[in-house]
Formats: sequence, C-alpha cells, structure tokens
Amino acid sequence: MSRQSLVPPFAVITGTQVAEVLTGSEKQVVELTEEVYRLHGKGESVNPPSYFLRFPDRPSSRIIALPASVGGDRPTDGLKWISSFPENVAAGIPRASAVLILNDHATGYPFACLESSIISASRTAASAALAADRLSRGGQRPRRIGFVGTGLIARYIHHFLEATGWTFDELGVHDLSDQHAESFADYLGRRPGSAPVVVHPTAQELIEESDLVVFATVAAGPHVHDLSWFAHNPLVLNVSLRDLAPEILLAATNIVDDVEHCLKADTSPHLAEQLTNSRDFLDGTLFDVLEGRVELPADRPVIFSPFGLGVLDIALGRYVHDQLRDAGALGVVDGFFHELDRYGRN
Repeated sequence: MSRQSLVPPFAVITGTQVAEVLTGSEKQVVELTEEVYRLHGKGESVNPPSYFLRFPDRPSSRIIALPASVGGDRPTDGLKWISSFPENVAAGIPRASAVLILNDHATGYPFACLESSIISASRTAASAALAADRLSRGGQRPRRIGFVGTGLIARYIHHFLEATGWTFDELGVHDLSDQHAESFADYLGRRPGSAPVVVHPTAQELIEESDLVVFATVAAGPHVHDLSWFAHNPLVLNVSLRDLAPEILLAATNIVDDVEHCLKADTSPHLAEQLTNSRDFLDGTLFDVLEGRVELPADRPVIFSPFGLGVLDIALGRYVHDQLRDAGALGVVDGFFHELDRYGRN
C-alpha cells in the first residue's frame, strides 16, 4: 500500500456547505446528539478540559480549544478552535467565530477543516432541545418560553425547538439591549404560525411569565439572585452558565452534561460547589436522565447546565463531512500533505 493511499484527502468545508447540510436535518442532529451523549456516558469518548486563551489587553475576549475524540460507528478525533469577542456585536458581526479540525482515527492525519460557528451553535441548540424534551415533567412540554439574551444562540435554540415539533402559546424575550430584544421579537413574530411575542422589560418579569426559561447571554457573573422568581418551578436551560446565583441552583433539581467540565471556570454550578464545598446539589447528568436514573420532582425548578462537550462538535462535523463526501461535494485540497517520506525520497 502506498504512503499516499494511507493519508486521507484533506478537505475545506465552508459555512455555506455546513448550513446546506444541516438545514432540514435538525431531527437527525438531535438524534446524533443523544447518541453522542450515550457514547460519552458509557466511556466511549475522550473529552479533556477546554483550554482558554485569554488576553490581558482584551479581558472580555477569549479563544477556546476543545480537543475531543468520539467512538461509535465513525470514530473521529479533532479540535474545535472557537473565539468569543463580545465587542464584535457593536460592529455588527457575530460574537463567535470558529473552525473545526477533524483527524483520521487510524493515522492521526487531519482530513477536514470546517467553518464551525454553525456547527457549534447547532450542537448547542440540539443539546438544549434534547434536554428540554427529556426534562419536561409529566410528559407535558412547557407552553410559555422565555429567552434571556437574544443573540445567535437564542435564535438557534428556538429554531431547533420549532424544527423538532415544539409549539408555544407565548414567546417572551428580554435583553439588556432594547434594540436586540426588539429585533429578536421581530424575527420570532415573522415565523409561520408564531405565537404572540412579548418583550419583557426585566428578567424577573420574563422568568415569572415563562414555563421554559432559556439563558443565552454573555454574562460574566450572576445577575439573577431572587429565588422567588422561580416559585412556579420552571424548566431552565442554563446555556450561558453564569447568569444564576448559586442559591438558585441549591433550591433546584440540577442536571449537567458532564460533572467535571461544568464545575469549573466560575460557572453557576462551580460557584454552588464553592459555596457548599460539596457536589451533593447535583442530581445527575443528561446521560443519567436518558438512562432513567433521575427523578424530576415537580416541587422545584429543574435546571440544565451544559458546559458544551467537544465530542458533540466532532461528531456533528463528521456528519457534515460524510454527507458532503457521499454527495461528491467535498472541496479537496490536492497536495496538502507534501512530506510523505521520512527521508525525502519522493
């Protein structure tokens, strides 16, 4: 076998291609997300801690490396490299940008580079949709949803809920920026068959009027402290991780995607651990829920806090790659790997 045949072709996959593959495939993406959570829960993955590149001159910005390896029928290794620059929003461009590198499981050679902001948003939204479905108590999906934070992630979460059969009697939005709140409300109101949309002036009003609350902000620390806002025991998707004071979590049923990943970097669960010097407030992982190991009492809020697992990005990136490959639409870069002989004989 030649050296060239051992090395996989290297492809560059654009955001346009990613969007074309994923649009209309939301149910399959949620199913893939569940499959990956099960693989991860059974130990068929490697998901080391994320690595944060921070900047003394730009304290609000960061770039994060998420290395991961996922097993199953299509074992794949790789790395997501995603930046978060909140000041981008004022300039009219998205906060986050990302690329994803996929590596061949047998040789380690990278075989694809994908635009990954869409993959990252889609896997986040699919995880939220899966959790919302499995954490709905008594088989009854919430009918009133509220979004705290109205950016791209909020839009993707709503889209995935909508695409997987969710309907609502009312949609609420709240954002520190009135302009962003109104823009998101306008987007929601233009959706086919949309329910009434209410822009709430405060987070308190939105939370108290919602049965399903989605936090999708860039908050660096807790700004929601009053437990009485949650007296109606809503389901909370704590996607942005840092909005809730630890006291809120200590009075709730708490589900995370991965214990070790979620309890770090001053997330709300991490603050709760620091406050109590214990992890007893955690009731389990989403894998535990999928396996039927967790009871969800009706007399307290249920909070899902997902740190975001790199294995989800790797698996979804591989799905996009394989769909394009099977369609003959991969943009292969010929000759990308040049040195394929140890002693330069070729």
